[in-house]
Amino acid sequence: MSAARRIGFLTVTVATIVALGAAPALACGGLIGENGTIQLVRTTTLAAYSDGVERYVTAFEFTGSGDEVGSIIPLPDVPTKVERGGDWTLQRLALEVAPISDLSAEAATTAAAGVAEVLLEVEIDALDITVLRGGGDEVGAWATEHGFFLTPDAPEILDFYARRSPVFMAARFNAQRAADLAQEPGDSTPIMATIPTDDPWVPIRILGLGASGDTQIKADVFVLTPDEPNLLAGGTGMTLDRSEPATDFLLDDLRSDVGMEWLPAEMWLSYLKLDAPAAELDYDLAISANHEVAANFADTGVPA
Repeated sequence: MSAARRIGFLTVTVATIVALGAAPALACGGLIGENGTIQLVRTTTLAAYSDGVERYVTAFEFTGSGDEVGSIIPLPDVPTKVERGGDWTLQRLALEVAPISDLSAEAATTAAAGVAEVLLEVEIDALDITVLRGGGDEVGAWATEHGFFLTPDAPEILDFYARRSPVFMAARFNAQRAADLAQEPGDSTPIMATIPTDDPWVPIRILGLGASGDTQIKADVFVLTPDEPNLLAGGTGMTLDRSEPATDFLLDDLRSDVGMEWLPAEMWLSYLKLDAPAAELDYDLAISANHEVAANFADTGVPA
């Protein structure tokens, strides 16, 4: 399918934004794991962009059993900090967009010498977070060396991202530590990455890593920007459900959560749903926080 045809699938301008969901993306990550039945069942991501800084809030929710599992999230640039996200920020955003009837329902460069460079390591609840810089081969080798089995599609997908930004965040879930913390299947852990960047985007293709082509991939993507943004996805499966100025009530609520006091007084809220077969996820979501400037087509990852 030609790029010209694909670009028309989702061009969000007047009619109608990046803050990482677990993630995200810092969101949105692909699952890589050892033997076991742990599954990443859904991701939720907030990408908030203000004053040249993207804050990517994401949460991981796993079901099943096994020893360890992990997720790799491509990032647009090197984060200065990765920390535990707010306790209920993503849930509050979900409440903001839920229908009333649902409220009660549930590549620039690569690392030298062919080795991924570890930029940052932090432990958040049952997650071991490592920020890496390297090409697809280097990041894949690091994952393998740290006990993960990479699916056959991993090299292609990691290269897809490394061509644009060689920065990845690996989130490794430790089932034993989760048990020690009394975490139950279905519990989620929010994380927030602070990323200075002039070029925000949300990784979408990575969500299909390791999934069979007919597996339905679901994600909620929230974007907060100073003004109405221009959004551009390179393929099908994403729908824009909400595009409007964020209410004072919402922003006050979010700002009162742990680590969210940085939110400006005014923001534009965009809410997108992803619901598509893994075979169709060969693109990302590009963002221009300036409504007067078109989103960069190259940031969708689709060849021109």
